[in-house]
Amino acid sequence: MLSQGQVSDNTIAPILIEQLEPGRDLIADRGYDARALIDLVARRGGRAHIPTCPDRKVVQRSVDRALYRQRNLIERFFNKFKHFRRIATRYDKTARNFLAAVLFAASRLSIRFEPTT
Repeated sequence: MLSQGQVSDNTIAPILIEQLEPGRDLIADRGYDARALIDLVARRGGRAHIPTCPDRKVVQRSVDRALYRQRNLIERFFNKFKHFRRIATRYDKTARNFLAAVLFAASRLSIRFEPTT
């Protein structure tokens, strides 16, 4: 789902969570530490693996460290996208063209790490 650049991801996160099949867990960073998101995941039968913001007054939630570390792979992949200037600054005006640029960048990244014979 493509949102406006100045809009927080927390505004469209509930829409994306609703599209997941029930019972799925959610792994996210502290930026998604919102009670509404955590409750939404729980209502759908999943668990939210989101660290609590340190300034929060409620009891800190514990997060499975091994599972949370796997999120790092996704973060690094998205960081590689930022090296493609067209994607980082979103030159494309239409969602179709932006998706084409993302697919092209993903193809280039996957070819870089594909073993050659």
